[in-house]
Amino acid sequence: MTKALYIMGLSTLIVSCTSQKRTTVRKTPVKTTAVPKSQTPKPAPAAPAKSGLTVSHGVEFYTQNIGDITKNDNTMSHGSIVSARPAGYNVVKTYFPAVAQNFRQKYVILHYTALDEEKSKTVLTQQAVSSHYLVNATGDNEIYQLVDENKRAYHAGISAWRKDKNLNDTSIGIEIVNTGFTTDASGTRVFVPYDEVQLKKVAALAKDIVNRYQIPPTNVLGHSDVAPTRKQDPGPLFPWKRLYDEYQIGMWYDDATMMSYMTTTTPEAFMAAQNSSSFIMQVQAMLQQFGYDITPTGTWNSENRKVVEAFQYHFRPQKADGTVDMETWAILQALIQKYPQK
Repeated sequence: MTKALYIMGLSTLIVSCTSQKRTTVRKTPVKTTAVPKSQTPKPAPAAPAKSGLTVSHGVEFYTQNIGDITKNDNTMSHGSIVSARPAGYNVVKTYFPAVAQNFRQKYVILHYTALDEEKSKTVLTQQAVSSHYLVNATGDNEIYQLVDENKRAYHAGISAWRKDKNLNDTSIGIEIVNTGFTTDASGTRVFVPYDEVQLKKVAALAKDIVNRYQIPPTNVLGHSDVAPTRKQDPGPLFPWKRLYDEYQIGMWYDDATMMSYMTTTTPEAFMAAQNSSSFIMQVQAMLQQFGYDITPTGTWNSENRKVVEAFQYHFRPQKADGTVDMETWAILQALIQKYPQK
């Protein structure tokens, strides 16, 4: 109101100036209160650009990749944001995101359910086991999501790969509907083939996850790789090489490198050294170096033979009997050369 009266008065004086030759306008001095030096507000530091921050239906998302894939660094912020809501306070994103962060998701682990589809759905949703995704074999274009990717699913159990353990904490689990294997009269496992449409779903799903989380090839694994003494899935009929060749997912050795290792010895010399303690120790140490959870002992037993079998399921499925032959040994060396631990 005071401001309005002041403007009205000023207008009157201006009108008076047009009709009178001498009119004096006196300005009332404005009183100002000096801000003590100690209370002078400091300018806030510049906040990061928020080009990737969006809101949809009340949910905040950050969709900008701040990682550096050239350094195999998945330090990034991408996806929905879960924030605290402390009573009486406002959590703001003025300085979001900090660079020093990364994803929980470091691994993709593939499984078969060893059950039919209906039982797979029931067990994975109603019992104390789960996975993030379930891939059916019904020929449609659907993939079932069972667990939020930001949450832990209970799929890997007691598990290890390289320096990491308890991989439920750091992995996304993909279960594939497949009944696994039966055992014939001789005790040999007979595995069930995968459906072609189903495999394409698995490949597309894995590719999407690997790309979003920048998961390195060494961290795309089977359940048998991370729990070799307990598990056989996804088994020797899962096409790891095809996943590598057609979709650039996971690990595979270079044929030329493998063949060069094959020529470093003769079959006779290999057979002579095959069962020596020093050779067994070397093989076990290299399996450990590559990533498998094995303790080098210099002798073979049922447990560490299962590690060899798991390796063969993944990289030499034509002969997965737990025995290290020349080709298995050459493949292992070629893989270590291609995928050294960092």
